[in-house]
Amino acid sequence: MKIGVIGSGFSSLAVSCYLAKMGCSVTLFEKNNYLGGRARQLKKEGFTFDMGPTWYWMPDVFERFFGDFDKHPSDYYALEKLNPAYTVYFGSQDCIAIKDNPEAIAQTFETIEKGSSLKLKSFLKTAKSNYDIAIHDLVYNPGESIAELITPKTISRIGQFFGTVTSDVKKTISDKRLQSILEFPVLFLGAKPSNTPSFYNFMNHADFGLGTWHPKGGMYKVIEGMVSLAQSLGVELRTNSDVGEIITSNGNVSGLVVNGQQESFDLVVSGADYAHTEKLLPEAYRQYSKSYWEKKTFAPSALLFYVGFNKPVENVSHHTLFFDTDFNVHAKDIYDTPRWPENPLFYASFPSKTDTSVAPSGKEAGVFLIPLAPGLEDDENLREHYFDLILDRLEKLTNQELRSKILFKESFGIQDFIKEYNSYKGNAYGLANTLMQTAFLRPKLKSKKLKGMYFTGQLTVPGPGVPPSLISGKLTAELIQKYELKN
Repeated sequence: MKIGVIGSGFSSLAVSCYLAKMGCSVTLFEKNNYLGGRARQLKKEGFTFDMGPTWYWMPDVFERFFGDFDKHPSDYYALEKLNPAYTVYFGSQDCIAIKDNPEAIAQTFETIEKGSSLKLKSFLKTAKSNYDIAIHDLVYNPGESIAELITPKTISRIGQFFGTVTSDVKKTISDKRLQSILEFPVLFLGAKPSNTPSFYNFMNHADFGLGTWHPKGGMYKVIEGMVSLAQSLGVELRTNSDVGEIITSNGNVSGLVVNGQQESFDLVVSGADYAHTEKLLPEAYRQYSKSYWEKKTFAPSALLFYVGFNKPVENVSHHTLFFDTDFNVHAKDIYDTPRWPENPLFYASFPSKTDTSVAPSGKEAGVFLIPLAPGLEDDENLREHYFDLILDRLEKLTNQELRSKILFKESFGIQDFIKEYNSYKGNAYGLANTLMQTAFLRPKLKSKKLKGMYFTGQLTVPGPGVPPSLISGKLTAELIQKYELKN
């Protein structure tokens, strides 16, 4: 069977590998001149930056993906566990480092709030149990029906789907800084902790239990590994190949228009933006209307800066979070009344703290990210204002002068997400995992209207993030095997 795949991000590469292993002839099309989608690199003046994902969490999912092909991540890249996993600033003299194991983290909590270590251990026990259920019983299901969620284990935890992470954290810990740290991991799911079901505290096990890792050379090394695997399986990978139309015939997919030329395929899988992909179809075959997308809760967009410093940045870790402003106010600016935040939280990555290959000797690579509501106006003046704002705070909080140490900076914002990735409203992380946007309530992997049309990636099942994208590719391939390859 001949299959065309649109896009080259984690989910597209994953589905391509699985389909090729099943014996399909797979051709992948990427409109840009590089592979990896949002997980791309910027190289400049001897510096290397991951322009997309920078966190390597849930290593078991990566191991499972490569293991499906009798491979291991170490066949493609070297991993280092970070210690500290990350550091969080709450003020100039108020900084908490999260160590690389639960016992050390519990000791940190106890130092800050007496009696909190035992409460944390109980909280993490539930988080691990939920993680095991999520991985073994839930996230590897294709979201075809509610029945996938109904198991003896999930029924016993039904209340956790109606409580929230925020309410559970507040019952466990009193210190607001520690509360923020426990709420932080669910931000990877794209929604406010106060709107995220309690069950999703399994992300705290992903954080404290499984740890934070770094692939030497950056996250793009994972993409390079997947590309190598895909090529070894016979996948044809084409860059500079813009898909302008999905061709249909009598209710079936029949091919693609690529760079203005028609190519025939038996099936099509899109890992590109879901809303954009449906615009490539005749209107009769679009499942979701414009109003459908407008009503959905999207994960944030982001304003990113990639900065080369001519000296090491002091008093920061590989991953450093700046929570010195009110998260609730910033969250409202993202989800409730979308606007540019006055005092945003921000995140910074300094991979050269761990990895000497990403910056010249004696220099520092810095990536800065401000979460934003998708769909905002975005221009250079706004970008400069926000860079100045976060740089001022970085200098003040870490007690150093950095402005004169900048060799260069590049930015990437909402308009770039739209231009480079056809991203709906310039979202960076897909569709948020709220209760009403979970599992079977998310956009479908298999088209309900057009035979032979499938989807994968962070706007569909199971959700946003790199590990879910790997899982999404597997789920889509399994659906194709179930419905198309069974004969």
